[in-house]
Amino acid sequence: MSIKGTAQLAARAGRRRAARQFSAPAQNFDKLGVIGLGLMGHGIAQTAAAAAANDGVHSSIIAYETDQAFLDRGRDRIQKSVDRLVSRDKMESATAEALMGKITFTTDRSALSDTDLIVEAIIENMDLKKKLYSELGAECKPETVFASNTSSLSITEMALASSRPDKFVGVHFFNPVQVMKLVEVIKTVHTNEDEFERALDWVEKIGKVGVKCGDTPGFIVNRLLVPNLIQAMLMLERKDAETRDIDLSMQLGAGQPMGPLHLADCECTLLKHKYQALIEFMKSFCSAAYSLPVDKPDIGLDTCLFIMEGWVKDFPNETAFVVPKTLKDKVDANELGRKTGRGFYLWEGDKRGDPVDG
Repeated sequence: MSIKGTAQLAARAGRRRAARQFSAPAQNFDKLGVIGLGLMGHGIAQTAAAAAANDGVHSSIIAYETDQAFLDRGRDRIQKSVDRLVSRDKMESATAEALMGKITFTTDRSALSDTDLIVEAIIENMDLKKKLYSELGAECKPETVFASNTSSLSITEMALASSRPDKFVGVHFFNPVQVMKLVEVIKTVHTNEDEFERALDWVEKIGKVGVKCGDTPGFIVNRLLVPNLIQAMLMLERKDAETRDIDLSMQLGAGQPMGPLHLADCECTLLKHKYQALIEFMKSFCSAAYSLPVDKPDIGLDTCLFIMEGWVKDFPNETAFVVPKTLKDKVDANELGRKTGRGFYLWEGDKRGDPVDG
């Protein structure tokens, strides 16, 4: 999207926020808790702290990790990110100091008990998350709102485990959090409408663009991206079009940086930020559903198959969720894309060759 188009989206979001505030001003989440300071959590904490330092959005941010080593690593990530901004003259030293001063780093979970909003960004494991929310539900003040940054797990299931499903939302940030503007804000059938509006308002107060979504698999972005890959495979399977023409059509006709079959073949080292949302979703989904390592580096056709087989199993009546025979056959033949040298394309290391179908 062009800079102008992004600015227009942000402007519309601002007008929407203003309209909400005019009709019923949202109460601020004064004290924020962030659980987990990994890839996503440290970015969420930094972004919120920047809004606190610049605009007074929060009085303080409690950044919590279970282990001191993880806590130190998260603090270092934030400090290095802030230092880079200062060195590039994108942030004043005084602002950087104020930003870091807004964050309290701790391994003491009781520090979260009086927070107004807690954003959780731990590993994508439903059992761990449900256990955490069950305990938080008993430990935190009744007014505390819980928000999960999951990209792949059911918000409803976590909400019910918390014993306060009316005060539970999803806030799916995109990586890198400090750069990416979009946040999917997810509401379940149990979420109180006022709390949902507060969550939307908070997302925009910290400088992001919030979009509303129900608790559907993959939310908006990945719910559209993954079936897009699958439909391309089905077109190929039906001989409606060839690999080259499918990908070229989506690049030149839809403005995509690469076609769907090229994307399905690739691993994350090649995709950088263009499809980072899909990459993180694939990694987290496979970790949660199939016990694969969360830091598994290679994304390929096997990952596409894992995701779609999981969706077909969990949502058998959803006609958009299908497993193409072409995809299954390629995985069975260990033609997984770039990482094995052959998928829908031939590959020599990082260099894409000709389509397999000629």
